Amino acid sequence: MYPEKQFISFYTILRKGIVRILRIWPQTLLPSVVTSVLYFAVFGTILGSRIGELDGVPYILFVVPGLVMLAVITNSYIDVATTFFVAKFFSRNIDEILVSPTPPSVIIAGFIASGIIRGMLIGVLVIIVSSFFALPSIAHPFVVLLFLFLSSLVFALAGLINGIYAKSFDGVSIVPTFVLTPLVYLGGVFYSIHSLPPLWQTASLFNPIFYLINGFCYGFLGRSDVSLLKQ
Repeated sequence: MYPEKQFISFYTILRKGIVRILRIWPQTLLPSVVTSVLYFAVFGTILGSRIGELDGVPYILFVVPGLVMLAVITNSYIDVATTFFVAKFFSRNIDEILVSPTPPSVIIAGFIASGIIRGMLIGVLVIIVSSFFALPSIAHPFVVLLFLFLSSLVFALAGLINGIYAKSFDGVSIVPTFVLTPLVYLGGVFYSIHSLPPLWQTASLFNPIFYLINGFCYGFLGRSDVSLLKQ
């Protein structure tokens, strides 16, 4: 298959994913924005006014990177998992793609790119929402963009794997609900691991999402619980 034909196939799959995201935006974009508003209002404004500062950072600014990462991870994951699952079991258009001369790498890239775009778009929207509560500082913009992209990429790939093996919608939703969300909450979104007992500090180091949140915090605040070079 010629490169220009491969690009057309990639563009077609990606365009379908983007059109879906924008067409049903009350389901794909709005929930994360509303949820973030509630988080910032409750944890940032109400509790933040009582907590004050954490590690020398106003609490509402401290939670911004973690809440952005929560939205990015769950949306990039669920976008690809749901899209592939629907294409496999309901619309069954995945069969048409598979019988075409489109290489598997192009098919994967098309689905993954859609998840990356949704994840990064949601991340930007949550950052914009956070500015209405407290203007977040961005100490290292390149680090923020890098972690935003890499996090969307990794969990879009994970969502594709889930979409391939899922047998029902429960199989699609169980990982974000019972695995990703708890790992994000336990990854230092609302606290610094230095405030934990030594045992739980050590346990937190085995949480892979902790390092994503930690790197994102470094990009925003210029501080991190673990050195970026040691991750």
